[in-house]
Amino acid sequence: MDYSLVIAAAQAAGPCPPGDEPSWGHRVQALTVDLHMIAQQAFQDIARLESSRRFVAFLAEVEIEASSRRGLLTLRSASGEAEHVRTEQQETDRGRALIERARSLKGRWVLVFRYNEQTSATQSVRMLAHLMDLGDGAISVAVAQKILTDDAGGVVSRAQAAWAAAGLPTTGTVSVEQLNSARAQLPQP
Repeated sequence: MDYSLVIAAAQAAGPCPPGDEPSWGHRVQALTVDLHMIAQQAFQDIARLESSRRFVAFLAEVEIEASSRRGLLTLRSASGEAEHVRTEQQETDRGRALIERARSLKGRWVLVFRYNEQTSATQSVRMLAHLMDLGDGAISVAVAQKILTDDAGGVVSRAQAAWAAAGLPTTGTVSVEQLNSARAQLPQP
């Protein structure tokens, strides 16, 4: 049993009023269950992020798809190619939150966390897991190296060779253009 949830719930419930132990205990129990449910959702969200493909793009448009009520994001790579990614339905808490976040980042460079959701045995839809604002386009070296490693099919030596060939720093940040120059250096398998 995870007693840390019970401790957190007891702290959230506050001190037990004298003589009110039974109702306070029920409140702590209810809060523990709520925290457990929140933790399970957080673990699912983290797993989705960990398995997502990451890439940098310019967020050009955010619309609501009429047929599915999902947010439909139009993303443009540095080369100008468009990719469409969907959110969960607008009526869900998660869908609404992602749509609002995307709208607030429209017209900016973003780090996109995308996964594929199977819609049938033969089809899948590109789904948005998370967006991170890159502001002026500066990307931390660690994130940029992860993106490059993903682009290299997970082959670290290919990513390292491309990073070195592009002459990028080992600490700090790089621009979107610098990351794209390293991507262009990726040796073909």
